[in-house]
Amino acid sequence: MSIAVPEPWDGQLQKEREEVGDPMAHAIPPHITLMPPTEIAPREMDRFVDHLEMVAAHHGPFTIHLRGTGSFRPVSPVVFVQVSEGIPMCERLEQAVRRGPVSRDLEFPYHPHVTIAHDIDESGLDRAFDDFAGFEASFEVSRFHLYDHGPDGVWRPMVDFDLTGERLQPSS
Repeated sequence: MSIAVPEPWDGQLQKEREEVGDPMAHAIPPHITLMPPTEIAPREMDRFVDHLEMVAAHHGPFTIHLRGTGSFRPVSPVVFVQVSEGIPMCERLEQAVRRGPVSRDLEFPYHPHVTIAHDIDESGLDRAFDDFAGFEASFEVSRFHLYDHGPDGVWRPMVDFDLTGERLQPSS
């Protein structure tokens, strides 16, 4: 489950991930995670999709503003573009998705972000951090996506969920 980063920024972020040597750059589109890859039994899929449709109906569109870089180092070898606006709405969506029929424990507390380098050498992480320190983008989020994480590691979109609820303003 994720919010896709739209063009022109998705191509730019994916290219950066490739250039710093992240082997998953081709497989994972730039996104803000709502639920990490989670195995869902085929018999549970219809119920889960119904739940996601209900979540989308109760959440409205909102604006995401991405600005600058951050890192989870030394805890995790990840460099990311920071979400500077839209955090409360991402948190509400994430919590609603995880309250459904499919549960998933998180390895780390939820922190909306867009990964640009993961599990690569320190020089590649440093380069990603520096190259995108001045990055900035704003876009409207009007849907989120369910992906199939195939055996080859590639994320393929399965279902889009349009946010049709009331538009909320950030509480901060």
